[in-house]
Amino acid sequence: MAMNCIKSLRGIVITKEAVGMVDRRTFSAGAKKKGGKGGAAADAPKASSLGKEVKSTTTVGANILKDGTDPKVLDDSEYPDWLWRLLDKRPALSELRRKNIETLPYEDLKRFVKLDNRARIKENNFSKAKN
Repeated sequence: MAMNCIKSLRGIVITKEAVGMVDRRTFSAGAKKKGGKGGAAADAPKASSLGKEVKSTTTVGANILKDGTDPKVLDDSEYPDWLWRLLDKRPALSELRRKNIETLPYEDLKRFVKLDNRARIKENNFSKAKN
């Protein structure tokens, strides 16, 4: 039995070159850095090739279609009213808890219920994770 193993091992010849090819680490050839120290020049923003008129009449970079063009900027009156309220500050949960729930407007009441449910879920998950 031992003789059969030795004969089969003699058939496998591993040379240093073969081991070197398996063990060697290679890098891509096209990733060479150009320039010297400090990559700040490469990170600097490039000058825009668009004119001031094009920048003020179109929303540059808002096109999501392959063959489309950038959308034009419209007058404020042509946009819906809800759009202008998106950036308004809304009250936090702690602020809503201090107010009387019965006198809250519908939107604030809806926000209070949502934030309160979220806080209760987080608290329950935290207590379950400890146990």
